[in-house]
Formats: sequence, C-alpha cells, structure tokens
Amino acid sequence: MIALFQASQKAIASALLIACLSWLVGPVSLAQAAKLRVKDIAHVKGVRNNQLVGYGLVVGLSKTGDKSRSTQTSTANLINNFNGRLNNDNDVRPTNTAAVIVTALVPPFAKEGDPLDVVVSSMADASSLEGGVLISTELRAPNGEIVALAQGPLSTGGTSVSAGGSSKRTAITTSARIPGGAIMEREIHTEIGDEGSMDLVLDRTDFTLASRVAEAVTKSAGPARAIDGSTIRVIFPDQYVDNRVAFLSKVENVTVEATEEIAKVVVNERTGTIVIGNNVKLLPAAVAHGGITVSVSTTNSVSQPNSLSQGGQTVGVTNSKIDITKTKGSLVQLGPNATLQDLVAALNALGVTPSDLISVLQALKAAGSLEATLEII
Repeated sequence: MIALFQASQKAIASALLIACLSWLVGPVSLAQAAKLRVKDIAHVKGVRNNQLVGYGLVVGLSKTGDKSRSTQTSTANLINNFNGRLNNDNDVRPTNTAAVIVTALVPPFAKEGDPLDVVVSSMADASSLEGGVLISTELRAPNGEIVALAQGPLSTGGTSVSAGGSSKRTAITTSARIPGGAIMEREIHTEIGDEGSMDLVLDRTDFTLASRVAEAVTKSAGPARAIDGSTIRVIFPDQYVDNRVAFLSKVENVTVEATEEIAKVVVNERTGTIVIGNNVKLLPAAVAHGGITVSVSTTNSVSQPNSLSQGGQTVGVTNSKIDITKTKGSLVQLGPNATLQDLVAALNALGVTPSDLISVLQALKAAGSLEATLEII
C-alpha cells in the first residue's frame, strides 16, 4: 500500500513537472511577439528615491521599553531641552521609553509639506513598541541635511503579551510604522538629464533590448542610441528642450518587441525548487540514475558479567546494525541538440525526485553537456 502511494505521488509530481515545463516552452513565439512599454522596462537616470534616517525616542510604553543607559541619558536631555528639572538621573524610568532608528523613503519630486511613511525600529532591548508615541525626530539625508520631521503614534500591526514566564505574540512588535508620520521640510531637487540629453537605463542588461529601445525611440520620439547593454542616450528635440515632461511622456509609452532571456536553470537547494528557462540545450550525454540506501539501527542492552557480590558492575551495551540496499540504476542517452522537452522526458523516465534532479543538472553542467547558465540560490 505504501509503495503504491509513493508511486502515485511520484507520477503526479512528474506529470506536474512536465506540464509546467512544457508550458514554459510552448509560448516562446508569443513571448517573442509581445510588446513592452519603455516605462515598464527602463527608468530615467538620476530620477530615484532617496533614503532618510534619524535617531529618536518612543515614549508611553507600558514597561516594555529598554534599559539602556544611553536611552536614559537621551530622555534626560529631552527633558532639559524643555526646561524641565531632574534632581537625579535615576528619576527617569527606563522601561517606559525606547531608543529607536527612524527611516523613510522619499520618492522623486516630493515637495515641501508632502507626508511620508516612516518605519520605527528598536535599537536596544525593548521588548515591544506597542502603544508607543514617537517624539519629533529629525530625518537626515546622507549629506547630513534635515529633510523631514517625523512624529506620531506607532502602529505595530500585532501584539505581544507575557505573564508568569510565558509569552505569546502575533507579530514582531519591536518594529512599527507611522503612515504619513513624517512631513517634508525641504525639497530634494531632481534633474531630468543634462542640457541637451538624458539617459534611459534598462532594469536588466540586454544588448539586444537596448538596441531595440534606441531604434524604437528614434522612430517615435527623438534621436537615441545605445551606449552599452543597459543605457540608451536620448537627445532632446529642439521643441522639447524646455518641455521635458511632455517628451518623457512620449518616450515612456514607446513600445518595443520583447527579447528572449538567456538559457538559464535556477536551483534552490533549500526548498528543492527548480526553474528551467527556455532555450536550454544539451550536448550528447548519458545519464545514469541509481542509488544506495544505507540504514543504521541501534539496539541498547544491559550487560551484567559477574554477580554484584563479586564486584560485577552493570554496564550499557550498544549494538548497531547496518543494512545497505542498492537500487537498480537506469541509463538514458540524450542525443545532440536535445531540447528542454527531451531533458524533461528523460528525467521523467528515470523517475527522479527534485533533489535528484538538482544533482543530475549539476553533473550535466560539470560535464559540459548543459548549455545554459546554472544558478544556485
């Protein structure tokens, strides 16, 4: 019964593998004919997000703050800045406050007064930021300039409770968000190209695609040429030098024909996931699949060589039994210029599992038979 169930599982897995990989091979002609918009595959060089970071304090915690001495000092300094008076540094209750790092991402062309989402993360040993409020915190750019100010109640998206040595949580509560919790105080200026041109940068390097984009933009918008595998330089026509947004709107809606990806096999050894791309070829090869199963069983017993009155001692004895089972191997030969379908059919004939398939692919690549990039993640 067990053998029948395992065989059924293997058959189902093999059928699914063939169906998925055959689907990948089938629509090649459709992928070649697909049209891509420039805005979906490229971006303008220099138009990007900017990162901000700041150090702040979260207050109002219910005994879940940190006990760091630096946090107590920061809290004392905050009180002094508001003309408060502390008779002793120990007047600051450490467990109600937490030191945090505040981060935010500024989209391109953000203006003064625009709200930003911020992420607040504990720095020390605070157990939870749930219910806390962030005190006004300066967010700085990498050059040290203050770009935004953040403040507000935290949203942890979960809860953490502990009592009597037991604890339970529904989410990570040492990190939280404040939607719209920061306000832009100054604009980060973003240039669109230089005086007479701009660069389009592809999201992936592809010489064929870069050439096609340059050709399509030249026909539909303005002079363009590919500089390398990911950069296309576009010249602003005279009528668009002072109206670059309209020109960009025209360029980003230009469509180009999609290109085929390079032949690649991606393997995730941790999960046993294997993705085989199009155009994977095999040189002549023979694949043998077989295995040896080694099982070790241990039996513990007690030995009493002499009676206790004669000084005998009871000792434990471990008896190990090793069985080696060699399964029958299979041999499949692949001819020249074998395709993906041939590879799948051959591996299915061998009855390989995902873990076995990983070993077969690695061996084929090492032997020089697999004409594809083997990427292990």
